[in-house]
Order: sequence, then structure tokens, then C-alpha cells
Amino acid sequence: MIRLFNTHHIRKIEELEGMWEFAPAAAPGERPEAFPYKLPVPGCWEMHPQFGIYRGTGVYRKRIKLTEKTHLRLVFKGISHTAHVYFDELLVARHYNAYTAFDAVIPEVEAGEHELLVYSDNAFSEASALHVPNDYYTYGGIIRPVVLEQIGDLYIENVMFTPQRDEGGWQGQWKVIIRNIGQVAKKADVQGCLAGVSLPLGSSVVGPGEREELCVTLPYPAVQEWSLEQPNLYELRAVLTVDGSDCDDWIDRIGFREITTRHGKLQLNGRELVLKGVNRHEDHALAGAAFPFQLMAKDLELIADLGCNAVRTSHYPYDERFLDMCDERGIAVWEENHARGLSLEQMMNPNFAWQSEQVTREMVEQHFNHPSILIWAVLNECASDTEAGRLHYEKQLTLIKELDTSRPRSFASHHRDRELCFDLADIVSFNLYPGWYTDEDPGELADQARAWADALGGRGKPMILSEFGADGFYGFRSPNREKGSEERQADILRSNLEAYMGRDYISGMFIWQFSDCRVTEGLGWLLSRSCTRNSKGLVDEYRRPKLAYEMVRRILREK
Repeated sequence: MIRLFNTHHIRKIEELEGMWEFAPAAAPGERPEAFPYKLPVPGCWEMHPQFGIYRGTGVYRKRIKLTEKTHLRLVFKGISHTAHVYFDELLVARHYNAYTAFDAVIPEVEAGEHELLVYSDNAFSEASALHVPNDYYTYGGIIRPVVLEQIGDLYIENVMFTPQRDEGGWQGQWKVIIRNIGQVAKKADVQGCLAGVSLPLGSSVVGPGEREELCVTLPYPAVQEWSLEQPNLYELRAVLTVDGSDCDDWIDRIGFREITTRHGKLQLNGRELVLKGVNRHEDHALAGAAFPFQLMAKDLELIADLGCNAVRTSHYPYDERFLDMCDERGIAVWEENHARGLSLEQMMNPNFAWQSEQVTREMVEQHFNHPSILIWAVLNECASDTEAGRLHYEKQLTLIKELDTSRPRSFASHHRDRELCFDLADIVSFNLYPGWYTDEDPGELADQARAWADALGGRGKPMILSEFGADGFYGFRSPNREKGSEERQADILRSNLEAYMGRDYISGMFIWQFSDCRVTEGLGWLLSRSCTRNSKGLVDEYRRPKLAYEMVRRILREK
């Protein structure tokens, strides 16, 4: 399953799910003598008994048969973490980062059988600035769906829709990007269909090898707004016509809603909103990072059962199928780019700037239409307490504002009174662990955090507690309530929640974390992670609930 709905009626698409041939490889591009294994795609190679801790390069092979000559577009929703794609022994794409999609466009492919080789590399090295030994696991493989598309000379590359509300009601700005991979210029006409209204979006002559952007704002006076209580969705469809013939289309779903940050509070459609959510890693003991739809649905059912109205995508962009479900269920999403806990030295890696900018741009452009995404965020717990680090925060937050003016921006900070970047964000957010890493009172600490924010550029801005929590080892029950017991975890979360929910200046709180997750085996602080797990989940890695689950459920549902 690629999305929860059909994304095209005209364009021919085929999902390449199934068993692919696989072999370890010495390096990207080096062909192994044989492919002795078969692995599922999507999937993580760590789920195979021979590759449970394999870190390096692997290559997947797939035979593709075409019945006619065509242009091909291969879409890879996620390969961890560096991909090299070869089609009939020709390198057609390279991409870095596991959590955003990329494509390979191959013109004039003859009918017959063709070979697709996909190299995946999950190794840690200087070439990878974002995937480093960390408090979550970097899996290997083709972890998200692969799609084979047949396209014409002109095709729709992306559609981004921005809902807008004024005194006259709702309207929306369409941005349609058209690409020409043919040899001659052609005129493109685009029709937009939304909420029962079908109107022309514009025309443009697109030269060979060029892209053209059509932008138009249209009224939609009869629509119903999207909210957490009533998540009204509308199908958006753009149809591309060339030489009088409909040759391509693009289908997505959107919602009409407005997010604002007035008077130090967060509002959705003009009404104050307090986010009550969890942080979640895309990690499961049975699937690694390659979630089948059924397990995604299970996670969201548990999150809703807790009484949560929000999810934070710690610490990378999510699979779109999960976002589709949040759109449908009315679950708010804080989505952030990929970076966690990087020191200034790590941010000085020459690959950091372009790799983090790329994932930020791809996150926003690819997930733009999801109404459930209310907040964009960057660079969790990185060096925002330094002048050199501030330059990166400013650059990435500015980039998001250039791409999307409709959503507020934030970042999760753990630097307390040393923070230098609160003035750059629309929402100030703190990662604090009173009761676990410190003995501070959670209410008093929250008051201190508000004062730090006010003094450091965040005055008048909403405040979110983006992380708080405690370890609880599943099955470790103790009447003494020692640290690490399920009882102590529940106690700490109770004291945090009661303190935060009683303070009206707090616009959101995200428990760390929804489920236990695998972490990188390593030295230093990573040695403190027993069984190479971060065990702060309300449920364990198999989704078995701990005592804290029912306690959180009771508190959130009573408020």
C-alpha cells in the first residue's frame, strides 16, 4: 500500500512490493557474484536471521518487464540511509536520508525485461552527518514502498495546496509543478478539481528539460473546515492536458484549517488548542523501521485510546500512510526533520548543511498537503546554544518559512537558560526530564522554563513541553518503586502531567515516548541503555502496555 487512496487515475502505476533478490556488497556499484537471499520490500534486512546487526552495504535486485516503450519514473519512499539506483547497469539516482522520498526518471525505456539494482548503505561514516550512533537505530534496506510509474513527456511533479481564510470565507492557493522530459517544448493546460469545483489553473509552455510552476488562488466558499473533532477531508485532483488530450493527473487529500500562535497560545481555526501527545519512533520488534500498514494502524489505535490528540515524529519525517491516518482521525502532528543530539563538532561536518537542508526541503514539499501537520520542526537537541549552531537553525527555519507560510515552526531544546535560538522560532519547546534525570519539581521547572523563554527571545510565543518521561522496564514490578520499575515510571509521568496540565501557558506536552525502541550499540552514554533499548515507552517494543499506559490514559481522558 502506497497511500490510503489512489493517487492517480490516468498515470499508470505499479507498486513493486514483494520478495527481491539480495546480497551484501563491498560498496555501492560493486556487483556481487550471486544474490543468495530473498528479502521483502519494503523491509529492513535486520529482520533476516543472517543480518540482525549488519551495518554496511547491501544490494537488492528486481526484474521489471515492460510491454511497450515508455518513460519510467521510479519512486522510492525511503531507503536507509544512502541509496544508489542502477537501471540496466546505468546509475540513475543517488539519495541520502532514510526518511524522505526520491525518484529516478528514465526516458525512452524499451519494451522487454530490465534489471533494477538498488544499493542501500546504513554504515556510519563522515559521509553521513545525520545518521550517526544514536538513541534510536539506523536500520538498513528499502524500508518504505517502491513505485513504478509510466509517464509522458510532460507530467505533474508536485501539487502543493495552501488553505487560506479571510472575512469572505475559505480559499486556497494551488501550486502545480510541471516537468518536461521530452525533446520539444509543449503547451500544458491544467484543470483543478476540488470540493465539487472544477476550474482551470492555468497554462504554460514548458521547454525540454524544464519545469514550470503554475500558481493560482481560488475561492471555496462552501467547504467545511478540518479540525480534530471533525477532520473533514477533500479530494484534490489536478489534470494535465497536452494537445487536447488528458495525459496525466495528480490526486491528494487536503483539509481547510488555519493554525495561529496569537497571545502566547496555539489556535486551530481560531480556537485555542492544547496538544496532548506522545513522541513515537518508527520502530517495532517485528518489523524494525519498515512498518506494515497493520502495525501503523495498531499504533494509532493505541495512541487514540490513550486520549492523545497529537503525535511528534521524533526524530524524522514519517511514512505518509501514517500521516494519512492522522488526517482521517483528527490527530495533530508535529513533524520534524532528521537530526538528534548533534554536537557543534558534528554540525561542522561538511556534509551536515546540505544533508539537513535537503531533508528539510523534501519533508515540507512532500508532506505539504497533510492537514494534520500543524507544526514543522528542526534539529532536536542540537547545538542551538552556540553562535555557530545558531547559523544552521536560522538557515533551516528560514527555509521552512520560504516553503510554507501557513504553519508555525519550532525546535526541541534541552539547553535551558543557555538557549540562543528561541527568537528564530514561532513556538518555544523544551525537553525536560524532572524526576528522572533530575530531582526538580516539574511544576517549578516548567515555570523556570517559561521565564527562560521570555528572557531569551520567546516572550509572547506559545510554549510546548516536547519531551518528558522516565524508564520503565516491562515486567520489572517493585513495591519499592525503584527507578526503572513500572511503578516509578508511572509516578514520574503522573507528577509531570498533573503539573503541566494545570498551567495555562503550556500549549502542548509530548510524553517520551510511545513505545520502547532499539538504540545503537555503542560506548559512552549508549552503554547506559540496557539491552540496547530506550525503555521509556508507555508500551514495550511489542506494544505490550506498562502500568504507565493506564495511568496516562486515565489522566488524559479525565481532562
